[in-house]
Amino acid sequence: MPDPGKSLKLCYNIMYKLYGPQHWWPAKTAFEVIIGAMLTQNTSWKNVEKAIANLRKNNKLTPKQLRDIDKNKLALLIKPCGYYNIKARRLKNFIDFLFKNYNGSLNKFFALPTGKIRHELLSVNGIGPETADSILLYAAKRPVFVVDAYTKRLLVRQGLIKEDAGYEQIQRLFEGSLPKSIKLFNEYHALIVRHGKDVCKKAPKCQICALHSGCKRK
Repeated sequence: MPDPGKSLKLCYNIMYKLYGPQHWWPAKTAFEVIIGAMLTQNTSWKNVEKAIANLRKNNKLTPKQLRDIDKNKLALLIKPCGYYNIKARRLKNFIDFLFKNYNGSLNKFFALPTGKIRHELLSVNGIGPETADSILLYAAKRPVFVVDAYTKRLLVRQGLIKEDAGYEQIQRLFEGSLPKSIKLFNEYHALIVRHGKDVCKKAPKCQICALHSGCKRK
């Protein structure tokens, strides 16, 4: 098996040279990052942008505004992102949690240690590890690596993990092999998503892949 740290750094350098900075997460506020992270489950970012635009147009992009809106009305506003009734309920779950425990203040919540924030996020119905870590990295600005399906696919094909590797194992590989840098983790995750969408798909475009030399799929 190749050296993880060396391979991960090489993959990053190749993708960064190819794609350049990705400017993630595209949001105006930390709270908007959280909304986006929760809405993007099982849908494209383009649809999430439509839903967030509806929320912004109707002045529903603060904790208080989302607390005060009826759940059914909220569902209609976020309809473009799909599964809108479920996602409206999940957003309400988070808002209820934030007001019950932190008086609706993200600053108070984000003042906690990273592990405590993650634990509490995972206690909210509808927030899983990927969403929690997206919130930690992009909204709370903590050096936590976000793992998604693109990440696992890339690492399996590069021979760095086995197909049965779990979320925490993959996350430990990144966090144990790379400097714990918010900027690096942000850019690396964004580059993996870009490469996964454009090239390293389920049916990959190997003939144009810049990472093909290290790929074990050949």
